[in-house]
Amino acid sequence: MGQRVSRTDFEWVYDDQPHTRRRQEMVKKYPHIKKLFGPDPKFKYIVSAMVLTQIAMLYVMQHQSWPMIVLVAYCFGGVINHSLMLANHEISHNMAFGYARPLANRYFGMWCNLPIGVPMSVSFKKYHNLHHRHLADDDLDPDVPTLVEAKLFCTTFGKFVWVCLQPFFYGLRPLFVNPLPVTKLELINTAVQLTFNTLVVLVFGWRMMAYLLIGSVLAMGLHPVAGHFIAEHYMFAKGFETYSYYGPLNWITFNVGYHNEHHDFPAIPGSRLPELKKIAPEYYETMPQHTSWVRVLYDFITDPAVGPYARIKRKSLDRPKAPTAEKSIGLINDSWQPEVEQKKR
Repeated sequence: MGQRVSRTDFEWVYDDQPHTRRRQEMVKKYPHIKKLFGPDPKFKYIVSAMVLTQIAMLYVMQHQSWPMIVLVAYCFGGVINHSLMLANHEISHNMAFGYARPLANRYFGMWCNLPIGVPMSVSFKKYHNLHHRHLADDDLDPDVPTLVEAKLFCTTFGKFVWVCLQPFFYGLRPLFVNPLPVTKLELINTAVQLTFNTLVVLVFGWRMMAYLLIGSVLAMGLHPVAGHFIAEHYMFAKGFETYSYYGPLNWITFNVGYHNEHHDFPAIPGSRLPELKKIAPEYYETMPQHTSWVRVLYDFITDPAVGPYARIKRKSLDRPKAPTAEKSIGLINDSWQPEVEQKKR
């Protein structure tokens, strides 16, 4: 358990991310890909059903023992909450109501946020835009582990601890890497969430608030559905920075496993990403891919060749300035999206 990772630095590259070039090439070759753009009309109803299911579970679980609360939180409630986090990922790309209605997407994200217990929807949108626009940028991409993380968690046991604590690193890292100003919508998100949390405590008691929070934390750590955090961009094959997974867990995660496809076309909702792969299979079937998120977690922890250092990073001397907070949450526009989607609006 004390074996150290073999890498001592990140994988530095000096070219642009591959998704921009591939997107342009694919649209030119298959122009009908544009028909996949835009929100899935079923999405908001599926998400609302999940929110209501978790609220119903508060009534079902309120008199259960602590061991049962933790077990159900890990096996059921946490899975729903993690799925709602990924629904917020879809909403961050305006996949609930489309690009023409950014505020409707933000407020729907707050509704989707409720069972998670921690206000994150608006903030996630703000920082996730940076991840797409500045993929692997040393200063701007909040998804890449910091040097401190890579140095501290460099053994097998250290990586195990890092995986378990991943929700805290994932949530707090942006505040250290590239903090952006707090916006009014973030304050509204916080107020709405605290109001909901207060109602949960008053109606169902503190234990049910714990049920929601425990599920959210456990399902972001050492949990099968959390495998996508590592599977998406950690370098398991030299030179490849984004990986897809086409297994059954996509059914409960809004196809986040189709991650190469998603980065190529953020304007396509998760439900249509399999169709994108069918249209242009030659772009995806030849790239390295994962077959199991559980195996990803196991390999990440036990393989000395993989760890927090196993990420591609970029430095850019002519890097554009970070967007303002308002622009980054979509109040002005989503100019980082494909140009064809802008014309469609």
